[in-house]
Amino acid sequence: MTDQHGGPEGPERPLPPRPPAPPSYSGTASSETQGNPQTEPLTNAVPPQGQPGEGNGPASYGSSTYGSAGSGTAFHAPAGTTPARESRAKKFGAGTLVAGMLLAGLFGGGVAVGAHTLLEDSNTSGQASQPQTVVVNDKDSVNSVTAAAVKASPSVVTIEVAASGSTGTGSGIILDDDGHILTNTHVVTLGGTAADPVVEVQTADGRVLTATIVGTDPLSDLAVIKVDAPDLTPAALGDSGNLNVGDTVIAIGAPLGLSGTVTDGIVSTLNRTISVQSSAAPEESESSDEPEDNGFGFRFAPPDGSSQDQSTAESSIFLNVVQTDAAINHGNSGGALVNTDGEVIGVNVAIASAASGAAGEDSGNIGVGFAVPITYAERVAEEIIDNGSATHGYLGVSVTPATASDSSSTFTVGAEVAEVVSGSPGEKAGLRKGDVVTSVNGIPVTDAQSLTAAIRMQPAGGKATIDFTRDGKTDSVDVTLGDSAKQ
Repeated sequence: MTDQHGGPEGPERPLPPRPPAPPSYSGTASSETQGNPQTEPLTNAVPPQGQPGEGNGPASYGSSTYGSAGSGTAFHAPAGTTPARESRAKKFGAGTLVAGMLLAGLFGGGVAVGAHTLLEDSNTSGQASQPQTVVVNDKDSVNSVTAAAVKASPSVVTIEVAASGSTGTGSGIILDDDGHILTNTHVVTLGGTAADPVVEVQTADGRVLTATIVGTDPLSDLAVIKVDAPDLTPAALGDSGNLNVGDTVIAIGAPLGLSGTVTDGIVSTLNRTISVQSSAAPEESESSDEPEDNGFGFRFAPPDGSSQDQSTAESSIFLNVVQTDAAINHGNSGGALVNTDGEVIGVNVAIASAASGAAGEDSGNIGVGFAVPITYAERVAEEIIDNGSATHGYLGVSVTPATASDSSSTFTVGAEVAEVVSGSPGEKAGLRKGDVVTSVNGIPVTDAQSLTAAIRMQPAGGKATIDFTRDGKTDSVDVTLGDSAKQ
């Protein structure tokens, strides 16, 4: 039975019947994506997963932050980044929860709600992360959000990760009856600080299961873990390619460790490109030191409230995402963004936050959240399950942001080719220095970062149609992409 806090006691009410399990996970390779301004080279391949930096062209990745100190905007991982600097046994009270709500990444340290402000009693050591079944008290007034939550919630799990005395909490999506669960790389690596963590999963029906890591893909910030258990409820996967701006979406996960939390909003925009810190696990098994905070840029926010530097090329990755105003906070990472049919259309990955305060703390959810499109996530998950890792496309050109010729503003209108690598897929397709790329497979390219993200979304050996302008005339070419890991 579900406990309901903060209301008058009364007779128990039966929960509604559990909806039938959605169809099992079956993948389809697909693409999705982009748009935002920066200088990014695609000349060299994406390095091995332990070294997420990329490119040596005229401009380097992360040469400037996505945003600036003046703008007061920061992107963070909503649910599963760096480790909390707390012992596993330490609990948090209501005061910590309030402060923690200002975060935007993985939430750690064994969340306890405790407290008079949220519970009827004064127990400050009780866990508030016990999964809750979606409660429907009035079946005659169920709306689409409730119906979607009832359908999708049994497929969303809470994930706890522990390594070297640090812990973090995130979310995950059950993919199939074999126990494969999709989440973020930054959840299972504690934001890139843990190589061999202990991972546990709690299902929506309360079972606690030990999980193993099948594989991680830092370039998409996606990972797959696996549990061995019967009677799992695989998620119904939708098609993020059918999304419209303005569509209602529902985020389901464990913000601040509060499992089974449901929030709703709309699709704010599609094909957004963001820059975040890579969460590739360190080569050694011990947790690494936390990077220093410089107070600005897009970062994964650690559970202790500090921020991580996103300004260096070695740590930056670029993601094509769905932007939403559904409330997403620390602990939501890896959780489901679903449509009103209860189908997963995105994997929650990051949020933007207002200006950092003391000690690098951010203001938490401000209505700007991001999710990896499920068509991309599904392709990556399939490759991880089949091969232990995922592939990413390689074009073989270095690019710089292209600005309008008659404008002195910083607005960019595409990615200008600065160099074409000899023998690369780009050269074979006929791209030349000076060409301005404007789209990849219909995904708008407005700057160098968005081209990088669009190419990465494609698998190695995948086909891509590239639209570009040359000498003021529009044209397009078809290209067979290489494998970034082999360059």
